[in-house]
Amino acid sequence: MNHPHGAATRCRLASLDMAGTTVDEGGLVYGVLEQTITDAAGAPVPADLLASWKGTSKREAIGGLLAGLDADTSEVRVDRVFADFRQRLVIAYKETPPTPLPGVPEALAALRSGGVQVALQTGYSADIAESILAGLGWEVGPSGTVDAVVTSDQVPASRPAPYLVFRTMEATRVTDVRSVAVAGDTPNDVGAGYHAGAGWVIGVLSGSFDEAALSATPATHVLTSIADLPALLLG
Repeated sequence: MNHPHGAATRCRLASLDMAGTTVDEGGLVYGVLEQTITDAAGAPVPADLLASWKGTSKREAIGGLLAGLDADTSEVRVDRVFADFRQRLVIAYKETPPTPLPGVPEALAALRSGGVQVALQTGYSADIAESILAGLGWEVGPSGTVDAVVTSDQVPASRPAPYLVFRTMEATRVTDVRSVAVAGDTPNDVGAGYHAGAGWVIGVLSGSFDEAALSATPATHVLTSIADLPALLLG
């Protein structure tokens, strides 16, 4: 798990995924996505196909999943299925509100008090991310819970492209990517950090993938959870 870029001496930004990494939503997003695609395509979604799209933009995932099932992938069709997915997900989150993963609020506070800015970056669209943050009671800004939030509809391509990471750097005015730690629970999260050239590229075991899967990626570290991040970055 070696990384070609090397870490800077001090971490200045933790760029963190949301679902499965900082936020516990019980896997609802992928359950809703799978059911939406199954209904739209009239066929079940193979587990390996679904896994390959975890951590990406949900709109991009819908297009990829429909293509994988040889279903209609016209822009109009993808837009319609995406709108259906968003509506279902909002209902699911109202019925089962997401919560912070254990130890995460304390870890975020420790990082920020230690001089590390914290940004969330996600495959969600802005409206879904905002509703989740509101439900958690998390605020964005210097006196909030995190310093910035970047969503998949704000970048030209989602993970494993590096643009979400770069946008969190822009939002927090961090200029050296070697001083950035990227963490997430999927290989696509890790891929984004690797492609960005981040100094720390971290897989966490609190979400969809096990240690074997994350260790097979170009991660520099695999941690049990974000709760372990302050010890790594501030220790």
